[in-house]
Amino acid sequence: MKLARAFIHAYRGITYTFWEERNFRIHVLLAALVLLLGFWFQISAFEWAWIGIAIALVLGFELVNTAIENILDLVSPGYHPLVRRAKDAAAGAVLVAALFALAVGTIIYGPRLWTAFFVN
Repeated sequence: MKLARAFIHAYRGITYTFWEERNFRIHVLLAALVLLLGFWFQISAFEWAWIGIAIALVLGFELVNTAIENILDLVSPGYHPLVRRAKDAAAGAVLVAALFALAVGTIIYGPRLWTAFFVN
């Protein structure tokens, strides 16, 4: 029963973040687009693995970023420079993951998109 409750809490955290954080919804939408492109281009299992890693990193870091921001808002409702640094660092982690995902997507889909839209 404890394991089932853990999954319920995790699901609640994901759904809360989805409905409350615009950037998370944007990342989910982009992930869906990337997955559709994967089916359209029939990418290999190896490429699916890289796409999966990239998506998981971005969404995972976005969830952690949300958790950090919520905790910091609770413990320090006013402005504090250390809180700002922590929030900026958490946002930076999401940016690093998103740039990694962009690089993976460019390597996998770039040549295919170029061929599909600009060759012949």
